[in-house]
Amino acid sequence: MNYGIKLKDLRDLYELTQEDVAKVLKIARSTYKQYEQQYDTIPIKHLNTLCNHFKISIDYIFDLTSIKRYKDEINRINTKISGQRLKELRKEFNLTQAKLAKKLNIANTIISEYERGHFPINTATLYSLSTKFNISSDYLLGKTNKVKYLEKEKELTA
Repeated sequence: MNYGIKLKDLRDLYELTQEDVAKVLKIARSTYKQYEQQYDTIPIKHLNTLCNHFKISIDYIFDLTSIKRYKDEINRINTKISGQRLKELRKEFNLTQAKLAKKLNIANTIISEYERGHFPINTATLYSLSTKFNISSDYLLGKTNKVKYLEKEKELTA
């Protein structure tokens, strides 16, 4: 996952400092710097805030597509919708929660919590789901309803 370059490029495009972006996120500049340099993974709520601020898709930041923004984009992450969509995806690929958890190298209980909509899918898991299943991160999070599968060809690995 290499979103740091995209974050820096966006910041440069708008001629913003790290301090400016940190203010948008209501965090310290040093924290934002960690995200941009990818010393720390940006939390999904901050990533969503930045994408909304710059009017771009999460898929674009993840470099999963060249589409900068979806026409039907919704600003809010909906954990209930993302839970339903994750469950549908898992069933579409004939996976149990345990098998999906193993593919993602996370605990089975986390998949269960995501599917129940108890909390948003974290950034690293979201990226893994999108790349492994060729599915839009924005779609999984409930931020778009029209684009489900990514335009780039991806293969599901065993």
